[in-house]
Amino acid sequence: MLQKTRGIVFRFTKFGETSVIVNIFTEALGLQSYIVNGVRSKSSKSRIALFQPLTLLDLVVYHRANAEINRIKEVKCLYPFRTIPVDIRKSTISMFLAEIINKTVKEEAHAAELCEFLIQSFIALDNLEDNAENFHMIFLLKLSRFLGFGAHQVNDVLGVRVTSKVNEEALAQLLRCTYSDNVKMDITQRREILDLIIRFFNDHIDNLGEIRSVGILREIL
Repeated sequence: MLQKTRGIVFRFTKFGETSVIVNIFTEALGLQSYIVNGVRSKSSKSRIALFQPLTLLDLVVYHRANAEINRIKEVKCLYPFRTIPVDIRKSTISMFLAEIINKTVKEEAHAAELCEFLIQSFIALDNLEDNAENFHMIFLLKLSRFLGFGAHQVNDVLGVRVTSKVNEEALAQLLRCTYSDNVKMDITQRREILDLIIRFFNDHIDNLGEIRSVGILREIL
């Protein structure tokens, strides 16, 4: 059957000479895999841009419930990013968050709510003029609530770990603020709090493993 849906690209892998298999988290169907033929041919090079990680899409797809891979009938960009591709801070944050969501977002339950959260969050990042350096931490704390182990208080994040009073206060602000709010902290504090949040995710996500992009994120921010 045909299904109209919005979605966000998680990743793609090359398939054959000119095709790709793209993983898209969709509003209507959750996480799905689609084969797109000919997209890497010389005559179709511009189309590959639609399947870069975190691209927001409007889709019409063929859906068979038991099929591991389906096909796309129609696709267009839902929201073309203006600043994320050219702002080194935002592009690095996006790369880091793409790695996290690829490792954590698996379930189809509450797909519509989670997809809406992802779409609106990355549109918010694209539109941020200030305070982008804290976006990834606020995003992860909000994401945890959709993943079923939500952080609502500082102790939810810390568990048995201990940190400084100033870190606890900053973390408390991050838990209740919006993306545009300014939570003041220095580089060392930001790194320590991010490490606490990643450990919090490790406590609840099996096989989260090493986050390879976190080193680049720390250097850029």
